[in-house]
Formats: sequence, C-alpha cells, structure tokens
Amino acid sequence: MKKKPNLLFIFSDQHSSRVAGCYGDPVAETPNLDRLAKNGVVFENCYAPSPICTPSRMSLLTARYPSQQGVWTNDDMLGSNIPTFPHSLGAAGYRPSLAGRLHALGPDQYHGYVERRVGDHSPNWPGVPRHNMGVLKGTNEPSAPSVVQSGIGSSSYELLDADTTESALAMLTEIAQKKEEGDDEAFALSVGFMLPHAPYVASEEDYQRFAGKVPQPEIPASTVEDDDHPFLKHWRKSRGTYDFTNEECMRARIAYYALTYRLDVQIGKVLDLLQELGLAEDTIVVYSSDHGDQIGERGLWWKHTFYDQSVKVPLIISWPGVLPRGERREQLVDLLDVTATMLEACGAPKLPNSNGRSFLDVAKDNSAPWVNRVFSEYCMDGVYAQTEGGSTIEQRMVREGPWKFIYYHGYPCQLFNLDDDPLELNDRSRDPQCAAVVQSLQELVLADWDPEMIAVEMKARLAEKKILSQWAMKTKPSSVMSWPLRAEQNTLNNP
Repeated sequence: MKKKPNLLFIFSDQHSSRVAGCYGDPVAETPNLDRLAKNGVVFENCYAPSPICTPSRMSLLTARYPSQQGVWTNDDMLGSNIPTFPHSLGAAGYRPSLAGRLHALGPDQYHGYVERRVGDHSPNWPGVPRHNMGVLKGTNEPSAPSVVQSGIGSSSYELLDADTTESALAMLTEIAQKKEEGDDEAFALSVGFMLPHAPYVASEEDYQRFAGKVPQPEIPASTVEDDDHPFLKHWRKSRGTYDFTNEECMRARIAYYALTYRLDVQIGKVLDLLQELGLAEDTIVVYSSDHGDQIGERGLWWKHTFYDQSVKVPLIISWPGVLPRGERREQLVDLLDVTATMLEACGAPKLPNSNGRSFLDVAKDNSAPWVNRVFSEYCMDGVYAQTEGGSTIEQRMVREGPWKFIYYHGYPCQLFNLDDDPLELNDRSRDPQCAAVVQSLQELVLADWDPEMIAVEMKARLAEKKILSQWAMKTKPSSVMSWPLRAEQNTLNNP
C-alpha cells in the first residue's frame, strides 16, 4: 500500500497576498514564504469564501459557503454535526492536530481535531467579557483606534503567535521521535497564526525595518470618495475612516509590513525544523490566510469588502516529487477548493455537500481543465447597526474569468474587469455594453443564494444569539483551549 503523505497546513489571519515578496511586493520581506514558493506552486488568484474571519474559517473547515454552513458573522457557531476536513482526515487514518488559532465560537473547540494546543485568545462564548487589550483597546476591531493607535509597541497577538510556533515545533519534534521509535504513521498538523491581524503595532526593531520604505497607498481615498459605492460610503462613515491623518495611516501601514515580516519569521522556524527533522520530503506544505487587509487602499482598512485587497489571499503549495517547483497558476480558486485539494492529496474522503473542487491536477499541470469561477459572501445581521452605527446587508461576489460582479441586496451592484482594470477603479455595472455580463453574473449569484431568505434566517438567529449571550453573561461558563491574554502584554511606545 502506498504510504500516505504528511500534511502541514499553515493558516494566518488577515494576510493580503499583495504584501509578500513572492507576490511581487518590492518592500515586503517574506524570505520563508518566498522559499516555499520556489519549492512549490503559487496561486495568483485565490479568494476567501467570506471577507471576514469566522465565516471564512468555518467555510474552509467544511468546504461549504457561509449560507450553507450557517456561519455568517463572527458571532455564529458552527454546528458540531457538520463534518470538517479534520474529520475527513481522521476517517482516512490520520490523527489531525492543531497548534494555535481556530476561531470557532461555541462549545466545540475541536471540530474534528483530535489534539489541540495553545488555543485562541478570545473566549468561547458570546455575552461574556471579551479579552482586555489594555492600552490597545479597540485596536483589534474595525474601528478608528486601530489606525490612530498604531506604530511601535507590542501586542498579545504577536506573543500568542510566538507560543503557537513553540507548540508547533514541539509537536513536530514529538512526531520525529515517534518515527525513530518505529511509528511511521503520516501526520496532519495545522498551525494557526494571528498575524498580521491588527493591532497595527509592531516591535521597534521590526517597525524600523520598514520605516521610510513602505509607499503611500496606491489608491488614495481622494480618488474614490466622489464615486464610491453608497454602501461603502456608509461603511466608511460608520467606521470613521474619513478622519485619519496621513501620519496615522502610514504608521499603520508600516506596522502591517512589520507584522507580516514577523509572521514569516515564525513560519520559517516551522519550515526549518521540518527540514532538520527529515520530514520535509514526505510532507505537503500548504500556506494560506482567511482574508486580506486593505491597509489604507481607497481609504479603507481591515477587510469586509470584496475588493481584491480584502478578499484575495495568498496560496502556496509544496509537495516534493509530486508538484513542480517554482511555478505559478492564474486559475481562480478559493479556500473551499484548498480543502478539497488537501483531502484528495491525502487520500481522504470527500466532504459531503461540499462545494470545494480539488485543483490537484491544475497544481501538477497548468493545462489541466478548470472552471474559472469563484464566489464569496458576507451578510451582516444587525450587530453593527445596534452597536456602531452600521447596517444589515446581504452581499455576494462572483468572479468569472476577468469579470468580478458584486451584488449588494438593496443597493446598486458593481462590475469590474480585472484584466483591464486590476485596481477596480472603473465600475462598469451601468455600462450598456456590459448589460449582458451583468445579467448573466447576477443570475449566477442568485441561482442558489436567496438574500431575502437569508435575512429572515439571520433575524431569527439574532434572537437565538441574544438568549445564548444572556445565558453566558449570567452563568459565566469557562472557556477551553483559551490562551491567557493579559492587558499588560499590550503596549504603545511611539516617540
């Protein structure tokens, strides 16, 4: 019987694919990701199934879109009855393990992993006090303090990643020791990092590494404010992004580059030990992220939109002796496809009711057939409307070939041709010459996705979440797999 390969899946948080040397950024320093890219295949057009953390992560786990697995917001819980890719790996004989971030809300903090170390920084339950970021309060959220209070300092998120790295190194060492003792079972290890997620705060050493080098945003806010989409205008206003100074914006951008560099350093430690322990030749290594970050492009920050800076993610896959080295692919794929590909590569069963498509043949051979179409969706259930002046909305994106179509329920749509307009500055949704394209792509978006039904379901879910929050608030349940975040870990030391 052919021996199963090992799987090392490295998953970061909020890494825009543009900010990496292997994706062409002349300022970013990512030598370890660049090394992985030279030894594997880089996908140029990988998209997140949702431009926000938990929905994207739960879609990756299940290979189902948010509207199919029921997690639309960071306050939703994935049902434990839905099989995940760790479940599938376990069914194939692996013992899937996780070091670091999962970001699943609710009592199930494993979702198919049989071993988990370090855990998340946030509690498992809604309604209980959130983590205390001390002087960096609000800087990890989509709110003005994250840009205003940026620059030199330290954050719990970076410390969490350091612990995650040490845990991953220990797990790899234990795997190698077992192999020396005769246990030659293949391993499946996931490593979940927090960086380069805001707070946009980095150590002085890392910050100074990029100070004076990071350019101004390629798309200044002034170029899009007059013709911006009405929902995005509302979003900017509710987030306060009109009021940042250039100094604040540049501090945050420099810190983001520094955090990406620090993430790469941690990844390098894992890849180095994999090699030193003699495990690299039998191991599939996959790197990706849950969504991107706009870091000031268009005057937008964080994620939450369907512009490429927010919804496109890096994807690098290495498999010695099976996949080519140093090649690139322009096919459109998403994180659901990443899941399906990892399962096929490991000989694990396909997930039922999955929308993921394995691109293993494409990774091997650029001429393999593939349908260039991906979707992403993001629906808000009123949390922002209740707490921060936001709005409920149902949104879905489809990209097919060069065309990106964004449907906003109750608002005008958007249409971009990314071949002609890679910066997405020319909305052609009202161009008469594009009427057929708009009709065709809107039919695709709405064929299996009903925004009215989703709104009804999310409203009902909001009432359920209220009870769960009140229960947690009164009963104060304990959190498991909880990393000890402390307020004093967070500092801001700008001159």
